[in-house]
Formats: sequence, C-alpha cells, structure tokens
Amino acid sequence: MKILLLGRGGQVGWELQRSLAVLGDLVALDFDSAANPDGLCGDFSNLAGLAESVRRVAPDVIVNAAAHTAVDKAESEPELARTLNALAPGVLADEARRLGAWLVHYSTDYVFDGSGNQPWTEDEAKAPLSVYGQTKLEGELAVARCPRHLTFRTSWVYAARGGNFAKTMLRLAGERDALTVIDDQIGAPTSAEMLADVTAHALRAAMDRPELAGVYHCVAGGETSWHAYACFVLAQARALGWTLKAGPDQVAPIKTASYPTPARRPLNSRLLTAKLQSAFKLQLPHWQVHAARMLHEITPHKAP
Repeated sequence: MKILLLGRGGQVGWELQRSLAVLGDLVALDFDSAANPDGLCGDFSNLAGLAESVRRVAPDVIVNAAAHTAVDKAESEPELARTLNALAPGVLADEARRLGAWLVHYSTDYVFDGSGNQPWTEDEAKAPLSVYGQTKLEGELAVARCPRHLTFRTSWVYAARGGNFAKTMLRLAGERDALTVIDDQIGAPTSAEMLADVTAHALRAAMDRPELAGVYHCVAGGETSWHAYACFVLAQARALGWTLKAGPDQVAPIKTASYPTPARRPLNSRLLTAKLQSAFKLQLPHWQVHAARMLHEITPHKAP
C-alpha cells in the first residue's frame, strides 16, 4: 500500500509520519516543495502542482494534515484561507476519487457556532463564526466528493513539538507574577500523538470496511476550560521541577468578551465521540493523560 501524506512538518503531520509508516510505503510532503523528493509539490497554494503530484505518486491513501490554521489571520486573508482549507482539499478529493483511493482529512469544532453546553454530534447544524470555520466547513464538503473519505473533526490540538497553549503558559508563567486566561470556552485539549494513532487504526479498519467512510469527532476524553487547562499545566510543571513566577493560584479567570480577537471563538467546543469509539472499537483517554505526557517530554529542555 502506498500512502501520500501532505503537511508532514505540522504537529499532526509529524506524528502521522510515525503512525502511518507501519501501514505501507509512505511518501511525506512538506509545504516547501524544495524539501520534497523528486520535485513533488506539497504547496497547497499551487493547485495544479498538487494535482500533478498526486497523479505521479498514485497513492492508495492520501492523508491531508495541511491547513491554514492561523484563525485570526484568516480574517484578513480569506482567499488564501479558502485556497488552503477548501480548494486544495477539493483537488485531493477529486484525484483520490479518480484513483479509487482513500482520503483522510482533519477538520475542526469551529464549523459549529459554539452555542449551548452539550457536546456536538457529527450531523448537527453547522454555523461557523469565522473565516477559518467557514473555509474548514467548505473543505469538509469538498472532501465528501471522494466516497472513500475519513474526516476527523478535532479541537485544541497540541504536541511536544512546535508551539502550543501549554508552552505559552509556561513561558509567560516564567516571566510574569500573574496571568489571566479565558474560562468560558470549553473543550478538550487533544494531542497530535493521539490523533495520529487513531488515524492509523481507523484507516486500517475502513480499508477493510468501506461502509465506515464518513465524518467522525475525534477529541480526548473529558472537558475543561482554557483557564483550568492552564492551571493543570502549571501545577504539573511545578511538580516536575519547573521554576515559575506564577503558579495555578496566580491565574485569574476572564471572559471571552474581555479579550476581543479578530475571529470569534466558539464557547462550546465539546465534541461527542461516541460514533468514532463505536465504529472503530476505541477508548479515547482523558485529556489530562496526554497533556501530562507532553509536559514530561518537554521538561528536560525547559525551553517553551
């Protein structure tokens, strides 16, 4: 089996290189085509080059871990966000359909409006609040043109590699005596490592059972606010020997309305994962499990 991975340099893409390698011959492409083998194009702004590269590789599976994820910046560059998040996945869908290949894609809780306090199911009405959310929804619809697709909606993704919320909190807590963090946005911090492992497991199952194609919610178990997440990170870090000026008791909660941003964030980012767990016979660990693991990984370096 030949697998084509797009977005290898991102947090999820980096972990997918590990999890997918055991399934077959993996060709992993970066956004910078100069870094790719045989001149293959991984640049999502080059739609013709992207299509040509898929044809040259002729994979059995395409895994798309690339996207425009700068939520606020997308508000000022909507056409670029649409190209990367909707048009390019559409190219992948059309090429996958032509090849009879599977297409794996990642989407977001931002396709919902964040109302209420119950976890969103896969089929509930979509009403994105931002350019990012709208273009990701358009990408989902484009990907669905390929009958053999797996789309995983997720939220609050992080990894030991690269920047993330936890590392930002650690840096700020090392510099400041007090912090303020939003407490009225609720979701589940989800590790790229878990996403990659779920992807490999689900892909292998779906290839034997094509009826499993479709959209699934994939987030860690439990729920929390950004404020409680920050407090957990700082408490764990102190227990691991980090020297911090601000600890959990010095993190003050604030409301989203007190911290305006160019893009509106959903307050309710809860995603129900019952469909995923039932279809693929999985149990998703509580968010604290991988968050603690990530802190153990970065502790020897202590340079968030």
